[in-house]
Amino acid sequence: MSIEATLAEKGITLPAAPAPAANYVPFVQTGNLVFVSGQISQDEGGLIKGRLGDGMSVEDGAAAARRCGLSLIAQLKAAVGDLDRVRHVVKLTGFVNSTPDFTDQPKVINGCSDLMVEVFGEAGRHARAAVSAPALPLGVAVEIEAIFEVA
Repeated sequence: MSIEATLAEKGITLPAAPAPAANYVPFVQTGNLVFVSGQISQDEGGLIKGRLGDGMSVEDGAAAARRCGLSLIAQLKAAVGDLDRVRHVVKLTGFVNSTPDFTDQPKVINGCSDLMVEVFGEAGRHARAAVSAPALPLGVAVEIEAIFEVA
Protein backbone atom coordinates (compact mmCIF):
# COMPACT_ATOMS: atom_id res chain seq x y z
CA MET A 1 0.00 0.00 0.00
CA SER A 2 1.29 3.48 -0.82
CA ILE A 3 2.07 5.93 1.96
CA GLU A 4 -0.66 8.27 0.67
CA ALA A 5 -3.16 5.37 0.84
CA THR A 6 -1.98 4.56 4.37
CA LEU A 7 -2.51 8.18 5.41
CA ALA A 8 -6.01 8.20 3.89
CA GLU A 9 -6.93 4.85 5.44
CA LYS A 10 -5.87 6.08 8.87
CA GLY A 11 -7.63 9.44 8.45
CA ILE A 12 -4.36 11.35 8.72
CA THR A 13 -4.27 14.71 6.97
CA LEU A 14 -0.91 16.40 6.57
CA PRO A 15 -0.71 20.12 7.25
CA ALA A 16 0.86 22.49 4.75
CA ALA A 17 4.63 22.42 5.16
CA PRO A 18 5.36 25.29 7.55
CA ALA A 19 7.54 28.15 6.30
CA PRO A 20 10.82 28.74 8.15
CA ALA A 21 10.55 31.22 11.01
CA ALA A 22 14.12 32.54 10.67
CA ASN A 23 17.20 32.38 8.44
CA TYR A 24 17.28 28.67 7.56
CA VAL A 25 15.73 26.28 5.07
CA PRO A 26 13.08 23.72 6.03
CA PHE A 27 15.06 20.78 4.64
CA VAL A 28 18.33 19.86 2.94
CA GLN A 29 18.87 16.78 0.82
CA THR A 30 22.37 15.43 0.39
CA GLY A 31 22.67 12.16 -1.46
CA ASN A 32 19.90 9.88 -0.27
CA LEU A 33 19.44 11.63 3.08
CA VAL A 34 16.91 14.38 3.78
CA PHE A 35 17.52 16.46 6.91
CA VAL A 36 14.33 18.20 8.04
CA SER A 37 14.75 21.23 10.28
CA GLY A 38 13.11 21.25 13.68
CA GLN A 39 9.34 21.43 13.49
CA ILE A 40 7.56 23.06 16.42
CA SER A 41 4.30 21.92 17.97
CA GLN A 42 1.39 23.61 16.23
CA ASP A 43 -2.02 22.74 14.90
CA GLU A 44 -4.82 24.44 13.00
CA GLY A 45 -5.48 26.60 16.07
CA GLY A 46 -1.93 27.89 16.29
CA LEU A 47 1.06 27.11 18.46
CA ILE A 48 0.84 24.36 21.07
CA LYS A 49 2.51 26.02 24.02
CA GLY A 50 3.26 24.70 27.45
CA ARG A 51 5.83 23.24 29.76
CA LEU A 52 5.89 19.61 30.75
CA GLY A 53 6.01 19.24 34.53
CA ASP A 54 4.29 22.62 34.93
CA GLY A 55 0.64 22.16 34.05
CA MET A 56 1.00 20.17 30.82
CA SER A 57 0.36 16.42 30.91
CA VAL A 58 2.50 13.75 29.27
CA GLU A 59 -0.50 12.91 27.06
CA ASP A 60 -0.80 16.53 25.91
CA GLY A 61 2.95 16.59 25.26
CA ALA A 62 2.73 13.39 23.21
CA ALA A 63 -0.11 14.92 21.17
CA ALA A 64 2.08 17.98 20.56
CA ALA A 65 4.94 15.68 19.46
CA ARG A 66 2.57 13.93 17.03
CA ARG A 67 1.77 17.33 15.50
CA CYS A 68 5.52 17.91 15.07
CA GLY A 69 5.66 14.55 13.29
CA LEU A 70 2.90 15.56 10.89
CA SER A 71 4.86 18.71 10.03
CA LEU A 72 8.03 16.62 9.55
CA ILE A 73 6.21 14.38 7.06
CA ALA A 74 4.73 17.45 5.31
CA GLN A 75 8.24 18.92 4.93
CA LEU A 76 9.54 15.59 3.67
CA LYS A 77 6.77 15.47 1.07
CA ALA A 78 7.70 19.02 -0.01
CA ALA A 79 11.32 17.88 -0.30
CA VAL A 80 10.86 14.67 -2.30
CA GLY A 81 7.34 14.89 -3.73
CA ASP A 82 6.44 11.21 -3.37
CA LEU A 83 6.42 9.74 0.13
CA ASP A 84 6.82 6.26 -1.36
CA ARG A 85 10.45 7.25 -1.95
CA VAL A 86 11.05 7.00 1.81
CA ARG A 87 13.23 4.00 2.63
CA HIS A 88 13.82 4.68 6.31
CA VAL A 89 13.19 7.14 9.10
CA VAL A 90 16.80 7.29 10.25
CA LYS A 91 16.71 9.51 13.35
CA LEU A 92 14.51 11.84 15.36
CA THR A 93 15.85 14.39 17.81
CA GLY A 94 13.14 15.68 20.12
CA PHE A 95 13.28 18.64 22.46
CA VAL A 96 10.74 18.94 25.27
CA ASN A 97 10.04 22.23 27.05
CA SER A 98 10.11 20.93 30.61
CA THR A 99 10.90 21.64 34.20
CA PRO A 100 14.24 20.46 35.64
CA ASP A 101 12.56 17.60 37.54
CA PHE A 102 10.50 16.29 34.57
CA THR A 103 11.91 12.96 33.36
CA ASP A 104 9.33 11.60 30.91
CA GLN A 105 10.77 13.18 27.75
CA PRO A 106 10.83 9.74 26.01
CA LYS A 107 7.08 9.30 26.63
CA VAL A 108 6.43 12.72 25.10
CA ILE A 109 8.52 12.08 21.97
CA ASN A 110 6.78 8.72 21.56
CA GLY A 111 3.93 10.77 20.10
CA CYS A 112 6.11 11.39 17.05
CA SER A 113 7.85 8.01 17.06
CA ASP A 114 4.54 6.17 17.12
CA LEU A 115 3.32 8.26 14.17
CA MET A 116 6.40 7.37 12.12
CA VAL A 117 5.79 3.66 12.64
CA GLU A 118 2.06 4.08 11.99
CA VAL A 119 2.74 5.79 8.65
CA PHE A 120 5.91 4.07 7.41
CA GLY A 121 5.65 0.66 9.09
CA GLU A 122 8.98 -1.05 9.84
CA ALA A 123 10.76 1.67 7.83
CA GLY A 124 9.50 4.10 10.47
CA ARG A 125 11.58 2.55 13.27
CA HIS A 126 14.44 4.93 14.02
CA ALA A 127 17.25 5.99 16.28
CA ARG A 128 16.25 8.81 18.60
CA ALA A 129 17.15 11.35 21.24
CA ALA A 130 14.61 12.87 23.62
CA VAL A 131 15.98 15.73 25.68
CA SER A 132 14.75 18.43 27.99
CA ALA A 133 15.03 22.14 27.24
CA PRO A 134 14.33 24.96 29.69
CA ALA A 135 12.57 26.87 26.90
CA LEU A 136 11.76 26.42 23.21
CA PRO A 137 11.08 28.95 20.45
CA LEU A 138 7.84 30.91 20.89
CA GLY A 139 7.08 28.98 24.09
CA VAL A 140 6.08 25.79 22.27
CA ALA A 141 5.95 22.50 24.14
CA VAL A 142 7.92 20.35 21.67
CA GLU A 143 10.32 20.67 18.73
CA ILE A 144 11.53 17.71 16.68
CA GLU A 145 14.00 17.39 13.79
CA ALA A 146 14.46 14.33 11.59
CA ILE A 147 16.70 12.54 9.12
CA PHE A 148 15.10 10.38 6.41
CA GLU A 149 16.63 8.05 3.83
CA VAL A 150 14.99 8.21 0.40
CA ALA A 151 15.38 6.41 -2.91
